[in-house]
Amino acid sequence: MPAPLLLDGQRAPALVVGGSAWHVVAADVDPAWVAAQVAHDPIAAPLGARFLAALADEVGVEPGVIDSVLVAPPAPVHPGLKLVEAEPFDHPRVQRALAHRTGVRVWTTPDTSAVLALGRGVCGRWEVSCEVEPAARGRGLGTALAAAAPSLVPDGAPLWAQVAPANTASLRSFLAAGYRPVCAETLFGSA
Repeated sequence: MPAPLLLDGQRAPALVVGGSAWHVVAADVDPAWVAAQVAHDPIAAPLGARFLAALADEVGVEPGVIDSVLVAPPAPVHPGLKLVEAEPFDHPRVQRALAHRTGVRVWTTPDTSAVLALGRGVCGRWEVSCEVEPAARGRGLGTALAAAAPSLVPDGAPLWAQVAPANTASLRSFLAAGYRPVCAETLFGSA
């Protein structure tokens, strides 16, 4: 399969996505090579360390983190959280969004204790990320951000979030906001 389309015509060297008893390896590599690499466990192996390392060698780029991919519930009628739109600024979460998405828009809470970034990512899908400052954590602000995010997507389009499973606070926030896990994926650096 050819390298996956990311956004604005750019391509990533590889993307591996998998769910319950299925996977997709999108990379400019011979399908027979993929089949041989995962023959011992074709369902689980594509998201395993050995296969991802071998694919990295083939495409010449290291894989990113294996993320849980979640889809948001429908947008709330009233988001329940006041957010202020801001120009993209120098914040790690915003800079990461700018590196991996197009059309990035940014919101903060009025006291700037939390930031939410929304933009188009893999295959043009709407993707959200958010971060709460350490002093403001533990009060449900992450869940409130995740719950408000679908109301910010134009035309009510589906909204996706990728969360590293080790980031348990973020994962709990998105799940508490009603997001559903649909698969796991790892994106190899964009071209």
